[in-house]
Amino acid sequence: MRRPRTAIIGIGLGALLTTGLLTAPGASAGAPPRIDREALQQSLDAAHEAGMYGTFSSVRDGRRQWSGASGVADVETGRPVRPGMHHRVGSITKTFTSVALLQQVQAGRLELDAPVADYVPDLVPGELGRTVTVRMLLNHTSHIADHMPGAFPSLLEGSTASLDENRFRTFTPAELIGFGLDAPATGKPGEVPGHYSNTNYVIAGEILGRVTGEDPQRWITRHVIRPAGLRDTYFPDGPRIRAPHSKMYESFYGLIDPPRDYSVYDMSWAGTAGAVVSTPEDLNRFYRALLGGKLLGRAELAEMQRTVPVDAMERYGLGIYALDLPCGRFWGHDGGVFGAGTVSLSGPDGKRQMSLAMNLMKYQTVNEDGTIEPSPVDDALGEHMLQALCPDGSGEGGASGDNGDNGDNGDNTVSSVPRTPAFPLPNTDSFLPRPTVS
Repeated sequence: MRRPRTAIIGIGLGALLTTGLLTAPGASAGAPPRIDREALQQSLDAAHEAGMYGTFSSVRDGRRQWSGASGVADVETGRPVRPGMHHRVGSITKTFTSVALLQQVQAGRLELDAPVADYVPDLVPGELGRTVTVRMLLNHTSHIADHMPGAFPSLLEGSTASLDENRFRTFTPAELIGFGLDAPATGKPGEVPGHYSNTNYVIAGEILGRVTGEDPQRWITRHVIRPAGLRDTYFPDGPRIRAPHSKMYESFYGLIDPPRDYSVYDMSWAGTAGAVVSTPEDLNRFYRALLGGKLLGRAELAEMQRTVPVDAMERYGLGIYALDLPCGRFWGHDGGVFGAGTVSLSGPDGKRQMSLAMNLMKYQTVNEDGTIEPSPVDDALGEHMLQALCPDGSGEGGASGDNGDNGDNGDNTVSSVPRTPAFPLPNTDSFLPRPTVS
């Protein structure tokens, strides 16, 4: 799982803009078709040729849909990756958890601006529990530290040993919350910009459990996943994925060479912050239901889309973020676990959508100053996402922040001037330490 933040592929995307492959909103007649199947497949193929083991994607434009794949699901056998494979979607889980909590707000059982101590005083005790609110958890302004370094301590020493040591370890939510609370806070509660922390959504899951009296993952399944009509989305009940899937390879910037398969893994370290398994088609269906008002009332959806800056992300709401592209605004999330990355973005009314999965993570190299060196894979995946969402530069995102986004300063205007978009590829895992270059 990773911090959602601007990706490292802006350089390659800038080339698309300057060479005229992308145009400003309002492109003239003769523009490419709304779903250019050949171009979409070519961009996936380019990602595979550039070094991505396997990637698969689903694109929608209203009733039109395309699904494609390129590469291998198993590097040893050469088994091909296929559209619709089940995949660990990491932090996209946060949108599901946030929807479940906002349903409780809608029902009058929970208050967004109530202190978390009202619900889990034993888990977040003392002054912190009385200061941090439910909203601060969901928009990452609590400044409670991420539990990941505590759960995987070898990463602080430049080693990935704890990834293997904890493959079948079952963490309790209380343990994960303890790791986050024991680490230094990243700021004062409520400060902006916020700081992305998976611990926030583990606490949020525990609040959901206390309010409903049920296991939070079962509650989300019954009240979010099933009402959205999702057939291939679930919290795993063990370390294995229960349907056809790709292996999931982790490189950790070259520390694991060759990259190792982590598709079999106890996901209790992620829980309600990142354990969901889904497919690109189901993710499109989920965000379409959410943005179409089928899962939340209008007021709760507006709260979800009230954004603040979080780290390098300009507009993070309550478990969802806004991304402004040359053709308008898109909503969604991305996620990454060890070996698996996913991005899902939808236009304001859910008609134009793209969900993309990949099975090799942190394949880039790290420079001496600790920055990540972009890979040709990033360029190819960036081109695929632009082709999916802005094929003719006039996507449905619109010229204003639709669906109630209030922004961090009340300014919802999306510039009509084409600019280099920064796509949130789930590869940086920037809340984790990067290898030191000697």
